[in-house]
Amino acid sequence: MIPHERSLVAELKDAPFALVGINSDPKDVLRDAMVKEGISWRSFWDGGNTSGPIASAWNVSGWPTIYIVDAKGVIRAKDLRDEAMAAKVKELLAEVQRPGEAGGKSGAPP
Repeated sequence: MIPHERSLVAELKDAPFALVGINSDPKDVLRDAMVKEGISWRSFWDGGNTSGPIASAWNVSGWPTIYIVDAKGVIRAKDLRDEAMAAKVKELLAEVQRPGEAGGKSGAPP
């Protein structure tokens, strides 16, 4: 998934969009992967095991788990991958950029 995520981050670099990763691997494995894979987006370490505080708070039971959250912090989709994930993100960005919809302001970040 990382190559697709990397391309989405590049494509939407000027949009009100953020990709956030949560990783349960040991810290040294996470650091190495971030360098090797060119991960430039925020990625948080969740304690080095699958029952870390972030995974527990978000009820994550399988990896990867993907939540797509809108500008108001509402989960709008879960576990979409690749093009389906990109399409949902772009749909939500369009809502934010259209005046009067989903509480967004024309062209303004959330």
